[in-house]
Amino acid sequence: MAGKARRTVLYSSKGKKLYAVRDKSGKFKDIQQYSRAHAMDIKRGSSAEKKAAAAKAKKTVAKKATKNAAKKAPAKSARKMAAKKPAARKVAKRPAAKKSAAKKPVKRAAKKAAAKKPAKRAAKKAAAKKPAKRAAKKV
Repeated sequence: MAGKARRTVLYSSKGKKLYAVRDKSGKFKDIQQYSRAHAMDIKRGSSAEKKAAAAKAKKTVAKKATKNAAKKAPAKSARKMAAKKPAARKVAKRPAAKKSAAKKPVKRAAKKAAAKKPAKRAAKKAAAKKPAKRAAKKV
């Protein structure tokens, strides 16, 4: 057999399709189940597919590079323009720490009061139900 080793199709005694590869003398060199051999063929891919994938990868890299260059060019000119403009006046801000420190205890107290109200209501309802249940049991 000149060139590539060809696969011969055989079937096992159980009916599974097999691929058999023969050596130069004609003896079986390798026997595989068709399902396994086919899966490996699909995973491996041909040299033409590999070349096509490499060419596609090069194109995508080139496109990304041109997009990035286009994005960076306006950003650089904007930076230069910002450097040429006169500096704006700075306005002093009041310290915000005092305001937030004063509000925190008020918020905490409001949360605690809000949490206690439903608890008190539930306790009152439970207290009202107990005598009614006792009266029902006595009858």
